[in-house]
Amino acid sequence: MKVYQSNEIKNIALIGNAGSGKTTLAESMLFEGGVITRRGNVEDNNTVSDYNHVEHEYGNSVFSTVLYTEWLGKKINFIDTPGADDFSGGVISALNVTDTGLMLINAQHGVEVGTEIIGRRAAALNTPLIFVVNQLDHDKANFEQSIESAKTNFGSKVSIVQFPVNVGVNFNAVVDVLKMKMYQWGPEGGEPQILDIPDSEKEKADELHNELVESAAENDEALMELYFDKGTLTEDEMREGMKKGMIAGDLFPVFCISAKKDMGVRRLMEFIGNIVPFVTEMPAIPTVSGREAKCDVNAPTSLFVFKTSMEPHIGEVSYFKVISGSVKEGDDLTNINNGTKERLSQLYLVAGRNRERVSELVAGDIGATVKLKNTKNNHTLNCKDCDFTYKEIEFPEPKYRTAVKAKEDGDEERLGELLHRIHEEDPTILIEYSKELKQIILHGQGEFHMNTLRWRLLNNDKMEIEFLDPKIPYRETITKLAQADYRHKKQSGGSGQFGEVHIIIEPYTEGMPDPTMYNVNGKELKVNLRGTEEHELDWGGKLVFCNCIVGGAIDTRFLPAILKGVMEKMDEGPLTGSYARDIRVVVYDGKMHAVDSNEISFKLAGRHAFSTAFKNAGPKILEPIYDVEVLVPEDRMGDVMSDLQTRRAMIMGMEAEKGFQKILAKVPLKEMNRYSTSLSSLTGGRAQFSMKFDGYEKVPGDVQEELLAAYEEETAEA
Repeated sequence: MKVYQSNEIKNIALIGNAGSGKTTLAESMLFEGGVITRRGNVEDNNTVSDYNHVEHEYGNSVFSTVLYTEWLGKKINFIDTPGADDFSGGVISALNVTDTGLMLINAQHGVEVGTEIIGRRAAALNTPLIFVVNQLDHDKANFEQSIESAKTNFGSKVSIVQFPVNVGVNFNAVVDVLKMKMYQWGPEGGEPQILDIPDSEKEKADELHNELVESAAENDEALMELYFDKGTLTEDEMREGMKKGMIAGDLFPVFCISAKKDMGVRRLMEFIGNIVPFVTEMPAIPTVSGREAKCDVNAPTSLFVFKTSMEPHIGEVSYFKVISGSVKEGDDLTNINNGTKERLSQLYLVAGRNRERVSELVAGDIGATVKLKNTKNNHTLNCKDCDFTYKEIEFPEPKYRTAVKAKEDGDEERLGELLHRIHEEDPTILIEYSKELKQIILHGQGEFHMNTLRWRLLNNDKMEIEFLDPKIPYRETITKLAQADYRHKKQSGGSGQFGEVHIIIEPYTEGMPDPTMYNVNGKELKVNLRGTEEHELDWGGKLVFCNCIVGGAIDTRFLPAILKGVMEKMDEGPLTGSYARDIRVVVYDGKMHAVDSNEISFKLAGRHAFSTAFKNAGPKILEPIYDVEVLVPEDRMGDVMSDLQTRRAMIMGMEAEKGFQKILAKVPLKEMNRYSTSLSSLTGGRAQFSMKFDGYEKVPGDVQEELLAAYEEETAEA
């Protein structure tokens, strides 16, 4: 295959809600471009895009798939993305390396929640969008309703380029108001007849043509002047205005297709070839240092790796975009993230499972290589004299967590290796080896996400696992002041052990005054601060340790041992074994023995004194609270609100957002277990949510009693 130059390359992402037909459109685009000679279909599991076994099992895209086709002497790289929000990582990585999005809309449903979510992600990256109304041949298709929902969600920037003549099972023609022609297909689709617009559609076509002319003219002052002078624009002038409007995010063209019947796909590809911006027409990419990397073949070579996958019989495949310069087979590059030298011994153009060797790839192009030593997602590869580093792709916060363990004893190490590999392929799967909870916790985007992981481990790697309810990372703290003292004394022949510690503990808040006077058991106790240590705890919060010893009651060399004893109980709180936080410990008195006192004695004395004081200081369990944002259709609002209230949610606000209702709430993590599944069941899969850690709050009294009883039972069994 020829080496395409930067001014001949366009990069697009196929995006849209699950079921909108992205994979089927990809198949037709590959067929029309001559990359394949026969179109497969999703039902028969023979499409170029969804080629993984797990995708055949579930009948949906799970991974993003890099593809390319050729059209009108141009190379179009495109990435077919999953529609289910559980696999949103593929959408986000694709939008980060492409320049235009084809947003498919299922004509049966119009704009769905997934469409709106993906639209927001595209807007955040300033990605130009083309709306493609698909499945117009379905008996429940409704074009007008689809356009109405698109304008509700995306505004007046939605500009109709085509409208269908006959929606439903007899769909076979559209009117194109840019070309001002009617396109009509036979039963097999493909190349259409181009006809004059029939009289029955002429008035509507003229009206929409004038609206499109105005939309195109609005994006360029010179075109606006021409429009005022002539009252219209030529087709080439309209194209120029539409391109500028798309790049600015001020125009969303609408096309009509039946991807399954290959109707409208050629005209869509023609529009992509003529109007979608080339890679050289897009803004330069900023580096971490603030400099810009221009899409220039003569600039220093710099690549960005946006996806990795493990392929049978090949190993790890790294997918990259050439940001600047060019790369040839055999080039040596440096991984700027870790300093590793990498040789790109083979370069490939990629169409799903199919790979074609190519000698060179230039700025703006997308390709793949194999068997890099130490290069992963989000890594930058540069030539010798280039030091560009690109911003890492930001993935959404996890929305689902589960504990996992291998069913067979002895498989833990292998399970860890497999999970690490899966994380490299899908960065939205996070693995946490929790010392605190004594569990391996998987964090992902939903139950479907995790079940897919389990299917892959079982069927691809013959690894049986089981999911367990994940424990909650509670915290413990105190609500009032308490005093305690403890004497550790042990005599068993030879040197003994002796250490006595008197402490006061109290809740710590940032900026509180230094300790001077306390009321302990009805008596005033004055303390003299000799020194303070503030310890930022790994699990959040602080421990403040104050030395108020006077008169040499305890030698200062024993204070670190007392602190160590206190930290041991902070690490395993007295109530439930959870981490303790936000406590000030004041050591104000004690006793020691000239011979028998040692570090172990004072560590044990400090540990027991702290534990006793903690239980008398109004101890409370804290639970993690998450900010939850739910996007739900209005007709399901009541059900979702009722469900949230059963989860101890605190509703922070509600607001309308482009045809949906957005609920903002603070919800305890304990109550979010399997929420994605419940929400899908309540709304028929039409609602979506996100969650982000907010902080810790005290649990209600009844919940604390339950937790204490459960911990007591657990420790008794142990």
